[in-house]
Amino acid sequence: MEKAEDSRELTSTLHLGLRSVVGDSPAELIKDLISQADREEKAVFESVINGDGNSAMIFIHRGAQKGARFLITAEGATVGRSTESSIFLDDVTVSRKHASIEKIGTQFHFRDNASLNGSYINNESVSEKVLVSGDEIQIGKFHLLFIGSSHIGEK
Repeated sequence: MEKAEDSRELTSTLHLGLRSVVGDSPAELIKDLISQADREEKAVFESVINGDGNSAMIFIHRGAQKGARFLITAEGATVGRSTESSIFLDDVTVSRKHASIEKIGTQFHFRDNASLNGSYINNESVSEKVLVSGDEIQIGKFHLLFIGSSHIGEK
């Protein structure tokens, strides 16, 4: 007789270690991405950077989905391992409802939703932070780059 499948999920914390924030500066990293992009990708990056600040982009630059990009609009976005997340990160190091990004006024705000492994922005553990173009967000094994309008103010 087969044993009934346990409906509980086993999860544990995992120390991933911090890596240096890539590039010499956020502006240089974004410039490098644009210089290596094809025509279509350049147009997407430049539309966000030169835009009115009503949208932003998350670009995965390290991790299993490297190169994926996600548009963040005034509705905001959810980040997590749940397939219902706006930004779906398929790895056990990511909580189902790990974090969210929300637009408040002219700024995009990052919020960790009490995830098991936490979130890091520019190598600092954070629960909430106003995002600035060039911020590197680490969620589990994924390194995400936040790209916003240059009209909102860069680092």
